[in-house]
Amino acid sequence: MVKVMEALIERQTPETRRKILELLKRHGAMTAHELSAALHITAMGVRRHLMALERDGLIHAKTVQRKMGRPSYLYSLTEHGDELFPRTYAQLADSLLETIRAVDGEAGVTKIFDKRTGLLAAQYRARLAGKTLRERVAELAKIRTEEGYMADWEELDEDTFLLKEHNCAICQVARRWPAACAHELELFRRVLNDAAVTRQKHIIKGDGACIYLIRRKSAHT
Repeated sequence: MVKVMEALIERQTPETRRKILELLKRHGAMTAHELSAALHITAMGVRRHLMALERDGLIHAKTVQRKMGRPSYLYSLTEHGDELFPRTYAQLADSLLETIRAVDGEAGVTKIFDKRTGLLAAQYRARLAGKTLRERVAELAKIRTEEGYMADWEELDEDTFLLKEHNCAICQVARRWPAACAHELELFRRVLNDAAVTRQKHIIKGDGACIYLIRRKSAHT
């Protein structure tokens, strides 16, 4: 009987865990018993899902001392768990850029992208400082992955590298505002200033990834 119940729990996993996340989003922190009552499943079943969600970093538990009885665990969403819910960042960015263009024209939009590129370049340089070109390419791929671009890199020879981004984290904005992509390329050229950087493949143009060829300038001059 126990094995049958465990198998049932496993089959319920995707939908049940989604419902748990939705309940925590709507109502805030809840106990396992509260979730059990809301979902109409056993507390044991809920705890199995809670353990998996906590393992995946989507929720966390906090111990609270009740007036009577044993302490309880209150479960709530982590920042990572909260990010699973829809966001309208792209629409907001698009609206802001449209407003800037209405007020200051294309020059105003260009200034915004220039400023963003400068700020990012300063942040990147702080992490790339003191590294060889090979190490900087590797660190740049790491930074871009942290920002959602799913980046990796490849060494073709000691002076030539490929940086590959398998996801465009600003795709919706970039489709409407091509300047975004131009400034991404400029960003790489600024932080890898001893290398020539060219874009070989482009997601916006239908390629599967954005691929950048990076060549040490001294080796090709």
